[in-house]
Amino acid sequence: MTVRNHFPGQAGKLETVADGLSRKIGAHNDNLMIVEVHFDAGTTAPLHHHIHEQITYVMSGKFEFTVGDDTYVVCAGDSLYKQPNIKHGATCLEAGTLLDVFTPHREDFL
Repeated sequence: MTVRNHFPGQAGKLETVADGLSRKIGAHNDNLMIVEVHFDAGTTAPLHHHIHEQITYVMSGKFEFTVGDDTYVVCAGDSLYKQPNIKHGATCLEAGTLLDVFTPHREDFL
């Protein structure tokens, strides 16, 4: 099996996932994945859960996140941890970009 080590940003494709929401897959292997997620203001990622551990880093914008029973308003430089199977979702308050890291990788994104 050949391991891919370099994932040039310009080679990645920004794909629309839903109205006001797009993403670009970055480096990944079986155990780890990074994803750039772009939100228009007012866009909501509904509450959901998955088996993956997830860390979200806010690159720009302002978001209201629900993680489990807690709600946080976050902006550039903030980060959040989401344990496996915890319900979480977000509403974008000011247009922005998130950087999501998943372990293991999200097979459903590839």
